[in-house]
Amino acid sequence: MLEVRNLTKRYGSNTAVSDLSFTVGSGGIYGLLGPNGAGKSTTMNIITGYLAATDGSVEIDGHDILKDPIEAKKRIGYLPEVPPLYPDLTVWEYLMFVSELKGVKGKKRSDTVKEIIDRTGLFDVKDRLIGNLSKGYRQRAGIAGALINYPGLIILDEPTAGLDPAQIIEIRELILSLKDDHAVILSSHILQEISAVCDHIMVISHGRLMADGTPDDIMKSMNMENRTELLMRADKERLSKAFAEIHGVTGIDAIDAGNGLIRAEVKGSPEMDLREDIFNTAVKCGFTILDMHSERMSLEDVYMFLTSDEYAASLQKEAGAENTETKQEEAGAENAKTKREEAGAENPETKREEAGAENAETKREEAGAENPDPGEEGAAENHEDTDTAFGKEEE
Repeated sequence: MLEVRNLTKRYGSNTAVSDLSFTVGSGGIYGLLGPNGAGKSTTMNIITGYLAATDGSVEIDGHDILKDPIEAKKRIGYLPEVPPLYPDLTVWEYLMFVSELKGVKGKKRSDTVKEIIDRTGLFDVKDRLIGNLSKGYRQRAGIAGALINYPGLIILDEPTAGLDPAQIIEIRELILSLKDDHAVILSSHILQEISAVCDHIMVISHGRLMADGTPDDIMKSMNMENRTELLMRADKERLSKAFAEIHGVTGIDAIDAGNGLIRAEVKGSPEMDLREDIFNTAVKCGFTILDMHSERMSLEDVYMFLTSDEYAASLQKEAGAENTETKQEEAGAENAKTKREEAGAENPETKREEAGAENAETKREEAGAENPDPGEEGAAENHEDTDTAFGKEEE
């Protein structure tokens, strides 16, 4: 339904969004999670066409938001953090106005508004002025406006901000009811809200995508170790030695807890559940287990790690190292190419010089063979003349 590729947005020297890429399918609820100032609202404003990206592209159901904005925006329903409501209109008047703006025509407009009012729980207040509604009902009216033309993609920016607990639960239930017919992007920095309603999570921090996947997949990917906490009646040295022999155990921390009890933390590979092997080993050694549970990183732990300045700095360092390595490879390739070109330029010149020398020597040899030494030819002529002279005198 939505494809975001290499999205970047700069405000002068400040980069709000940096090389962001993700996809959203045709159904389900996608959580856009991140701290304030992470780039969530900027990303949604670009997706909806309210802002232009510095670089990258956004396609909604195959339509580029910049090249084909009318068709792309027909497929989007957007609720900003502050709903664009008209306090002097009733709920019915407001939704009729929005449906007209979105191209719903004739009798169909009235039927559509009735259906949306029923779906969003606004029937009891449909004839009341929006300015007199509670914030919860105003949020419902904003969501109704986003749904009015049944778009394939619905974007909700902090839809439960400022609501009381009862209103939050009602809005969450409304959002959950949308997932079968729409793809929903829900922006929030409230972890409980994201974990309660989202099938898929995208964590943004410092304008970059830090994690993308289901909540379970993200938490599993961040588990560097699987930790099993135990409270046991056992000998500490025997316990450490016995548990160290369990396959998959990477470390053991054991301390005295008093009254003959040992509190132990057994660390293992993240893909392994060690509890059964630990239990069997404890029974074999005669240890008494009073408490045992597995400790994993919570969504809150993962969020705090992914949005930390230290993690962002480590990514920048890795990117810098990759860029340096790439530049070195490119420089090496250029140097090799230059050397080959220089060698190629020298070889023809050397060959021409060698060929010229060989040709000159060959020509001299040939010339020497054709033209003997003039001194030798003169001596031979003189010898002939002398012979002739003596012959004549004898005669």
